[in-house]
Amino acid sequence: MTESTPALRLLVVEDDPLDAELILDELRADGLVFEARVVDDEPRFRENLSVFAPDIVLSDLSMPGFSGYRALQILRDEAPRTPFIFVSGTIGEDAAIEALRSGATDYILKGRLARMASAVRRALREADDAVARDRAESELLRAQRFESLAMLAGGLSHDLRNILQPLLLTAPMIAASDDAELRKHGELVGDCARRGLEMVASMLSFARGARVEIERVRLAALFDALAMLLRGSVPRNVTLVFEKPDEELLLEGNQTELQQCLLNLCLNALQAMPDGGTLTLSAVAAQLEGDFFGEDESPVPGAYLRLEVRDTGMGMSEDVRRSLFRPFFTTKSDGTGLGLLSCKRIVTNHRGYLRVASEVGTGTTFTLYLPLATVEGAPENAALPRGRGERILVVAEKAGKLTMLFDCLDLNGYSATTAQSGTEALQKIDATGIPQLLVMDADLNQMTGVRTMAALLERGFSGPMILLVRPDRPVDRDGLPPVERIRFVDKPVSVPALLRAVREELDAVAGD
Repeated sequence: MTESTPALRLLVVEDDPLDAELILDELRADGLVFEARVVDDEPRFRENLSVFAPDIVLSDLSMPGFSGYRALQILRDEAPRTPFIFVSGTIGEDAAIEALRSGATDYILKGRLARMASAVRRALREADDAVARDRAESELLRAQRFESLAMLAGGLSHDLRNILQPLLLTAPMIAASDDAELRKHGELVGDCARRGLEMVASMLSFARGARVEIERVRLAALFDALAMLLRGSVPRNVTLVFEKPDEELLLEGNQTELQQCLLNLCLNALQAMPDGGTLTLSAVAAQLEGDFFGEDESPVPGAYLRLEVRDTGMGMSEDVRRSLFRPFFTTKSDGTGLGLLSCKRIVTNHRGYLRVASEVGTGTTFTLYLPLATVEGAPENAALPRGRGERILVVAEKAGKLTMLFDCLDLNGYSATTAQSGTEALQKIDATGIPQLLVMDADLNQMTGVRTMAALLERGFSGPMILLVRPDRPVDRDGLPPVERIRFVDKPVSVPALLRAVREELDAVAGD
């Protein structure tokens, strides 16, 4: 052991002070550095297990009023991985076998203390190996659960997208009503559908690394949403302080993911204050210079938003702070070790930086630095592009989706025709002529999308195609027919996304 190695904590259960001293002298003579405590009864043994937390226990076999077997039983109940060595004046073969069967690591005769140090070292090494195996097995199980979660997320995302699709297509039609009450309900349904879609994307982003949509996030609105979500979670002995940011403060990101990240940090902060305290959330603009960035970070100086989540709770040690973002690390008995890892991923995906400052007994501050938005985007309520009677063929197998896609295009100035299969699409072309643009669901079963596209090209179709695809199922572009213009739009498609894609493709063809 070197001088920098922490001293070994050694608990000796022995009623003879001379024997105890002989054991300790033998260990010192072999170069072991340790702190030792000697006990000879059950109450003091239990107390030292709790307070002293020994690395190893050396125990006599029998003592007046206490026994080594009883000490071993207590240790296995309290600290099952702590090594235990019997040290006895005499121990028969049957007693030795019983000792090992009861969970002892080793046994040594007092007349042969020369092997004491090597036995202690071996016992500690085996205990460390056992702990490492347990940790590896635990992390493997967590990784397997995480893999299962990713598979579940993929299946759920597909089902949820199908559920959200009618809302995304119907809400704008309701919001366009002349009735003010209907407009309000349409806007509410549309907003809820968009947030639901973002939550699905965020779930996939965490489980599979899928991309999420970037938007302009107004910090004041984000703070309002957090305050509403936290209102029912804050104990009476905790004061919640929201230093609301400037109304004009904006950043580019995904509101659902940022809300998820900040909510996670706030809930962690509340759990760190069981005796009450103050939780403060603040946001101010900050300028980051070159000396801010760490060696393992890509320095991007400039204007940032500094978001702070600050609590006056228990705080954490430096060892815990350094391990916070290690996969599956947790200090909670029911924790997964994935919450802060998710926060770190969200901040990194937003081209930001995360800092943690903490002091035991004082509290913890998580500081997020996120790039400020510099260019104003198009207003959300900008007029959607309308059609001029262009002929569009829509192909989708599900009747409900087909009807909503038709209504969306028909109500916005296009002459739409629908087909529920590839075969019907060919029949419609034969009957009504070749359309100027095709909108087709990629998930066709009776006649696949690729076969349908090839058949349409054989019929003379040469216009642009818009293919509605699942974001979690990449399209094999090399296997597609030689279409001059093809555009992929993720499902579930929103009205603005569909109308903009249609208009842009038609205008591009007209300009060629």
